[in-house]
Amino acid sequence: MKTNAVDGVLRVGLVATDPLRILGLQTIFQDGQSVEIVLLTLAGTLEEAGLSMVMIDSSCTEYLFELLATFRRTHRRLKVIVLGLETDHEYVQRVIAAGAKGYLAHGAKESEVRMAIEVVADGSLWAPRKVMARLLESTQEAAGPSGVVGAPHITEREGQVLRLLVAGRSNREIAVVLGVDPGAVKSHVGRLMRKVGVPNRIALTMEAVNRNLVPK
Repeated sequence: MKTNAVDGVLRVGLVATDPLRILGLQTIFQDGQSVEIVLLTLAGTLEEAGLSMVMIDSSCTEYLFELLATFRRTHRRLKVIVLGLETDHEYVQRVIAAGAKGYLAHGAKESEVRMAIEVVADGSLWAPRKVMARLLESTQEAAGPSGVVGAPHITEREGQVLRLLVAGRSNREIAVVLGVDPGAVKSHVGRLMRKVGVPNRIALTMEAVNRNLVPK
């Protein structure tokens, strides 16, 4: 996970107006050791020192897609996660296509919020699994045959990483279980995605299950 070089804390800007939602997100990361939630306003600066990610509650603006377009134009380095009530896969696909790197439903569990932030910080997309499955299907249909035939060769260590990934573990959790550096886990996940022919870790998880790639 990319963090602030000075203190090792990932600072995540939050654009929201619902006090309960703000409190809930701040409470999840109240220790401030790995993630700090920085409350922003739509009129406030997005150049807050150290910000590398922004979460936008779609219920606080009628112009979500215009706002996402602005981010793509003027703040490309900032990764955006959208929070929303919608669960329809077509809506979420529109949000991702508009430039968001992640989507979380308002009812997302604490573990999902933590995982989403870590996954997006690591450079992958995050969305509900059904939505990611549709995105994967759309990508594969548009690209045609991927050329990936049969089961790819997976090393013993990659198999261990894949098994834990399918179990829902984050890179840091996998690193602790295997006794390795989180950077090494990220490298293994990247190689697995290339071998399987998928664009992100959620798609990797689904493909691993669907194709029985997880070593027994």
